[in-house]
Amino acid sequence: MSLPGSSTAQIAGVPLAEPKLNGVHGVASSEQSSAVPVQPSEPARVPWAKSDRPLKIALIGWARLSSQEREGSGYNLNKSELARGLVLSGHSVAYLAAGMTNRLGPTLSAGSPRIVLRERWGGIECFELRNSPNAAPAAFNFTNMATEIAEPVSTGMVVAWLKSVGAQVAHVHSQEGYALDLIPTIEAAGIPVVVTPHNYWFVCPQVDLLHHERTVCIDYDGGRRCEGCLPARDVRSLRTTRAWGQSLEYLLGLYPADVIRKMAYGVKPTLKAMVRGQLVRKWAEPMLKPEALNDPELALGFESVKRDERRGTTIYHHPPIYKEDQPRDYARAEWGTNERVLSGGAAHRVSLTVYGRRREAGVSALAAASMVTPPSDYLRKVHVAMGVPEEKTRWVRLGQPHFDQINRRARRSPFYGVRPWDPKSATRPLRFAFFGTTRPNKGLEVLTRAIPLLSQSVRERCQFIVRAQGYEFGFRKRLAVFPEVSVHGGYDLYELISSAGTYDVGILSHIWLENSPLVLLENFHAGKMVICSRLGGPVDWVKTPEEHPSGYNGLFFAGGDEHMLAAQITKLVTGEVAIPSPQEIHDRTTLVSYPAHVREVEGIYQGLVASRERSVSRGAAVIAAPRSSS
Repeated sequence: MSLPGSSTAQIAGVPLAEPKLNGVHGVASSEQSSAVPVQPSEPARVPWAKSDRPLKIALIGWARLSSQEREGSGYNLNKSELARGLVLSGHSVAYLAAGMTNRLGPTLSAGSPRIVLRERWGGIECFELRNSPNAAPAAFNFTNMATEIAEPVSTGMVVAWLKSVGAQVAHVHSQEGYALDLIPTIEAAGIPVVVTPHNYWFVCPQVDLLHHERTVCIDYDGGRRCEGCLPARDVRSLRTTRAWGQSLEYLLGLYPADVIRKMAYGVKPTLKAMVRGQLVRKWAEPMLKPEALNDPELALGFESVKRDERRGTTIYHHPPIYKEDQPRDYARAEWGTNERVLSGGAAHRVSLTVYGRRREAGVSALAAASMVTPPSDYLRKVHVAMGVPEEKTRWVRLGQPHFDQINRRARRSPFYGVRPWDPKSATRPLRFAFFGTTRPNKGLEVLTRAIPLLSQSVRERCQFIVRAQGYEFGFRKRLAVFPEVSVHGGYDLYELISSAGTYDVGILSHIWLENSPLVLLENFHAGKMVICSRLGGPVDWVKTPEEHPSGYNGLFFAGGDEHMLAAQITKLVTGEVAIPSPQEIHDRTTLVSYPAHVREVEGIYQGLVASRERSVSRGAAVIAAPRSSS
């Protein structure tokens, strides 16, 4: 109730509970009135440091900048946040995408290439190369190697665009959708090029060095092993299909265009049915769910159920497993696969097919750049092993705004210095989390096979939280027998930032040579220990108990080895390896903040531009100097 003639007090717009009276009218108990909740206030905005030498910078990639992680995943998120940070520093930034957009031409197929302004986002002018002869993402261009090696027309357009925006430096984050003659041509035009490879595209048209998406490619056999690695696609047909769809969307809007597209898709099967004499195509509404959950204990109920050490917590549903639910096979990688890839030496430089020539062109393209800045040292070493001059490479660690938010959340927690779990005193399960996608390279299948290998006593002390973008329903059905597993769909950055309190240990079960996985860094910024495949870039961050007995932050297992993954999970559950606190994880891990990342990249730009200006000045001085008389 309210006191007569008074109004309810508020803090930050939230009504406060009124003090209880101690029996005397209008007199409040001091003991009860002292506990007034205070809402946190929004912090003062911290000013961003401005550059004393603003530059004109052009970024190059394939994904739409404003889509961030929704198109191109972590590569595009890093690129877009870097662009915004550069704008905050006072630089002028333009962006060019290619390989994804097409429009119909006079012949009702994809028209001629041209560069157009698409949108302005975050202070960045975003352009696109429409009707690029090379399709993106790279998997769609896998049979188009001759055009991917060199394409003078579109390459010339990109160089002309760079000049039109006054670019002093170009930063390539992905060349999918472009030709490999682009970097040498830009450098020849007098513009320094920085390249940040986020995968292995320059030396592998499949991009992951993953043969048939199941085995790490140790030796590409001069290009012969590349043939048939991915399904063959007709690039010209793909570009035409995209041109029709995107032109209709532009002219009619998304939903009318979708109606027309579905009608067009139905023409071919309708004509086939008519040829077979089936003039009427009857449609039967499918059953969306099975008749009932296939529960062998249906008649048991629950009233008499007690703990059964033999059965444990398993719940049998027997859901139908359709073709799309079937597991994708993968190969186990040897413990030393990382080292085997690096030791390839001369084998990496043999060229016997168009795919071999394509790798040569990729290495030559990187060799022509002013600086190559991979986000992990392992990724850098692979490219050096394949022929890129080491003096042109530099490891630049990633920083992201949401990394910093996750990190600050951990540091401000009252549990920052507390170890999250002890098997002797635990009153809850140890919580593991997988964040990623259902793509084969991310290895969700490895975790799915490891969980049933856990002993019942270990598994029942666990909780596995799976967040995977893509078709996750098949994994959910296959793991439904274990109540200790919850499988969810995709997630966004808001959920990611708030998820740190829902798990204790991160799992990265990838089967490819990961570059610098954002998920790994997200776990470390959150102060979480990880169990991780020993493949690719994670070796640059993860410190194991074997090598760092008092300074470890994770455990490794051989990529694709579900038995070893289960063994590492068991070590944590049983307490054989203690789980560090978030503070200990931060102390043991080298992490870079977002402002520091932007400043480092900005410094690289400034150094290259200054060096190029000095070189031009020296050249002009030599030309202007009078010849000495004999």
